Amino acid sequence: MRIVGTGIRTVEQVTGRMTTGRAALAGAGSGAWIGLLFGLLFTLFTIGPWVGAVLGAVVIGAVWGALFGFVAHWATRGRRDFSSVRGVEAARYAVETEPALLDRARAVASRI
Repeated sequence: MRIVGTGIRTVEQVTGRMTTGRAALAGAGSGAWIGLLFGLLFTLFTIGPWVGAVLGAVVIGAVWGALFGFVAHWATRGRRDFSSVRGVEAARYAVETEPALLDRARAVASRI
């Protein structure tokens, strides 16, 4: 059984206003995750206290991420001052199934 969507389109939902501060905060979060990844990879090749290396990498990643997020948003000069989430929607859906599973498909569809 499968559900087939036709008339696919991209939909963008506005979730809020994007400011340079929010862009810097989002960049800091992304940078911290990348810093954590690099910090953990670094600990594979080091001997000794690894907690400081991981925390240092997270902090450095957060600072650089915040800087890049701020500059990237500032460079657009207000052309995109909103945050959004993109999704895909279909105009119509169809359920396709094997003939042997038709009764089961109808039962599932009736509960929706």
